[in-house]
Amino acid sequence: MDILLIILQVVLAITSVLLILFILLHRGKGGGVSDMFGGGVTSNIASSGVAEKNLNRITVWVMVIWAVTIVLMGILMRFVGPSGVA
Repeated sequence: MDILLIILQVVLAITSVLLILFILLHRGKGGGVSDMFGGGVTSNIASSGVAEKNLNRITVWVMVIWAVTIVLMGILMRFVGPSGVA
């Protein structure tokens, strides 16, 4: 069971970094923190609607994998314990 916990921890670390990066890649909608740092002055010509939709889908899937990984780690630690002994 230790190997499963290690695999889940690696998946959690990778998905956490990917989730942060994908969220930061999203275009600012205005009126938020992105406008404070100059995100509101970017032109809309460079952004594509299809690319934004694909980024949204990828972000949602990474978030689902991240959440499932956390739930599985919680179940594994609850019933097996962190030491791997039931």
